[in-house]
Amino acid sequence: YQRRVHGIYQAGQKLKVSTDKANYAHCDQDLLFVDYANLPKVVFVGGKIFIDDGLLQIEITEIGSDFVWGVCLNTAPISDHKGVNLPDAKVDLPAISEKDKSDLRFAREQRLDMVFASFIRKPSDVEDVREALGPGEKIMIISKIENQEGCDNFLEILEVSDGIMVARGDLGIEIPAERVFIAQKMMIANCNKVGKPVICATQMLESMTKNPRATRAEVSDVANAIIDGADCVMLSGETAKGSYPLNAVETMSRCCRQAQFTVSLRQKFEQIRSLQAHPLHPRETVAQSAVNTAFEISAAAILTLSNTGTTARLLSKYRPHCPIFAVTSKPGTARQMLLSRAVFPVLVDEPVDRKDYDGRIQAAMRFGKATGDLIPGDQVVVIHSDGRRPELGANLVRVIFVS
Repeated sequence: YQRRVHGIYQAGQKLKVSTDKANYAHCDQDLLFVDYANLPKVVFVGGKIFIDDGLLQIEITEIGSDFVWGVCLNTAPISDHKGVNLPDAKVDLPAISEKDKSDLRFAREQRLDMVFASFIRKPSDVEDVREALGPGEKIMIISKIENQEGCDNFLEILEVSDGIMVARGDLGIEIPAERVFIAQKMMIANCNKVGKPVICATQMLESMTKNPRATRAEVSDVANAIIDGADCVMLSGETAKGSYPLNAVETMSRCCRQAQFTVSLRQKFEQIRSLQAHPLHPRETVAQSAVNTAFEISAAAILTLSNTGTTARLLSKYRPHCPIFAVTSKPGTARQMLLSRAVFPVLVDEPVDRKDYDGRIQAAMRFGKATGDLIPGDQVVVIHSDGRRPELGANLVRVIFVS
């Protein structure tokens, strides 16, 4: 972050950006302090420094050992502790600071379900977060992709992450704004291919921070994220500090529901299936078969027993047209499954007999009837283990009728 006295910088003025800690308390109209010591080593003449989400843009004209000189490209008011972005620079900051490590230990102690890791640039950043979390029950790591380096290494990052957030705020500063939609589509498509949840975030209904109605462009943005294949869409300032938080949530919900009607899920299923490398893992084949069966018989739902969430996420990957009721006795797993499209967790007590499949399937049916998704006579697809080797996961698909 940067520090300075409150004031307005004028377009065309020269400005010194220092990393010398001696200047921390001596900032003025001509001097900024930035707490990233290696800044002069990673930027270049002609490069840009963006402050406060690009509110102030500085073009670098000279580089010293612990400072850079630049010219303000626009007029903007700037105050203390604003964020700094260095587009096209390969920042060498560690993925997690000592404060981050302390926060991650706190997350482990509090048994959090997931953490969202900012500015993930390479796979080792994710591994650093996982190491800092330490051993214990699974905590999902959702990698936020926020710069060009993260986009360049996306496939490798995806491989070691549990999910992805398309963090369009900083991403739109770190890369040209007109390329953000390309990055969004690339990330969503690759997450869909491997069946990992992907969240589209930032400025989706930004105008609703102050206005009760969204703009037409914002509504289209939400809809296009759904059509692209996002599992989740997220509100930020609209609900954190906005004047119309409930309106924003209701508007987004209506947009999502409407957009889903325009998607050919059978076509999505065939596309995703065609992209899989063979031979498939047996668990993957069974999930494919369950979703295909649901399409063939126009099933009202798919019911699965999924204590780790793996089977539920595999089913979600193949984009069935109907809800997936995933029965689990683990509250953490139930919450984690909510990130995956169409998955509705059904939390039950730990069964006395793990092979009592019918009891848990009936619990899912009761849940579906309570939500109005199931009525007597509906056909549902059931997928679970046959009990002989439960460690291999679900290996049995059957069709039953709702009683």
